[in-house]
Amino acid sequence: MLSNKRRTRFFGLFMERCASHSLLKELRPSVSGVGFVYGSEYLRRNNCGCKMNFSEVFKQSNQLCKVSPDGKYLATCVQYRLVVRDISTLQILQLYTCLDQVSHMEWSSDSLFILCAMYKRGLVQVWSLEQPDWHCKIDEGSIGLVSSRWSPDGRHILNTTEFHLRITVWSLCTKAVSYIKYPKACQKGIDFSTDGSYMALAERRDCKDCISIFVCDDWHLLRHFETETQDLAGLEWSPNGCVLAVWDSCLEYKVLLYSLDGRLLSTYSAYEWSLGVKSVSWSPSSQFLAIGSYDEKVRILNHITWKKIVQFEHPAVIENTKATVYKEVEKRPAEVRDEFSLHNVTMDSTLFSTQSKYEICSLPVQIPAVKPDPDRANPKIGVSVLAFSSDSRYLATKNDNMPTAIWVWDMQKMSLEAVLEHTLSVRCFLWDPCRPRLALCTGNSKLYLWSPGGCVSVQVPVEGDFQVQSLKWHCNGDSVILLGKEQLCLCYMDTEQEEKLNL
Repeated sequence: MLSNKRRTRFFGLFMERCASHSLLKELRPSVSGVGFVYGSEYLRRNNCGCKMNFSEVFKQSNQLCKVSPDGKYLATCVQYRLVVRDISTLQILQLYTCLDQVSHMEWSSDSLFILCAMYKRGLVQVWSLEQPDWHCKIDEGSIGLVSSRWSPDGRHILNTTEFHLRITVWSLCTKAVSYIKYPKACQKGIDFSTDGSYMALAERRDCKDCISIFVCDDWHLLRHFETETQDLAGLEWSPNGCVLAVWDSCLEYKVLLYSLDGRLLSTYSAYEWSLGVKSVSWSPSSQFLAIGSYDEKVRILNHITWKKIVQFEHPAVIENTKATVYKEVEKRPAEVRDEFSLHNVTMDSTLFSTQSKYEICSLPVQIPAVKPDPDRANPKIGVSVLAFSSDSRYLATKNDNMPTAIWVWDMQKMSLEAVLEHTLSVRCFLWDPCRPRLALCTGNSKLYLWSPGGCVSVQVPVEGDFQVQSLKWHCNGDSVILLGKEQLCLCYMDTEQEEKLNL
């Protein structure tokens, strides 16, 4: 036991650290308007400028956590159980028990049904939010199951069997069953237009790549045509639904653009005899098509001539640019002597965890790079992830052999806007669906945010060892879900207050 004098000295040191705590964290639990939080309410006005609340931690399995399309509910899977909560209060509304551990979970477009797929058993169960006693079970039998998804109308389920032998379309209304043959096993072989009217499907027939376009209302075939690809790797509709982008495997650099009636509009190839396309992404405005390549460059095509208008590079040394380079700098807390150890007094573990902040670096700046192993398949090199902001103003990219850095490009100025360098490899980054705000995580207990006004590193103030592996935005951008290995936490943001501060 500590003597009164030592206890006073300890709590003096403890309160001094609390006062300098970067999150201005309260020592007592508090209750906010969005549910119970661990004293995590704080206000940052330096860069983020918004008030944040963190929820308590909830269990989840296999990162299966999704917000309903209408933004009212949060569904999570814990082993074989499906839990539905009210997104505002986090109170449990429904609890469903599946026949086995869930491999995939997905909301219907109208937020009335939830699909739970159990791939090992070839089963799909569908649950109703309005009628909890109603449920549907689909058994694919011995043919197996590797993928299951909703159609845009929320009343049909598309199941892909093992070895991609066929796609089965099940109707929840009429119980009718349709079959689509020859689906190709590739990176992204199926895509729906934004308005849900059409489905594009990659097929492989007679050793040739083909594409079939179906009308989703009655699933009749609208167009079928062969593609000029050696080994089709993926396809994606433009957000306006007018153009279908198709790209070849990494062994050949080729991107093809087709109209709805199957006409080839344009073909783009940047080079030959080297690893080619690694990622493709449309801007929300459909004006730009970004192509990430194994040569560590991003090429932007315009929607009028389908020619390259700009090329973004990821150099190891950044110099002679107007971009801002932010570098994460860690600050470890001072060690506490044995007489003041945590064994004697219980307190919040986040108080003495490693804190970090962003610092602006003067140019030139060396970005850490990892040399890929040439003897291994799928080398860690090239631009693997592309993400446009909701207003198409910014493009965020990640170069695999520079795993700790995220590059943000201004699409109006066609230049580099910012580089965010971290101490760990970036696991996930996503744009706010309503504002130009980027959230990312690196597998530690921090949440990172960037906006045109600056960026901030936030310690997630939850008990235990919670490491953010992935994240998902709410559809209105007011909250973000932080996913750990077996837990999740919600971060609520006072966006109205942030907008007032920006004004």
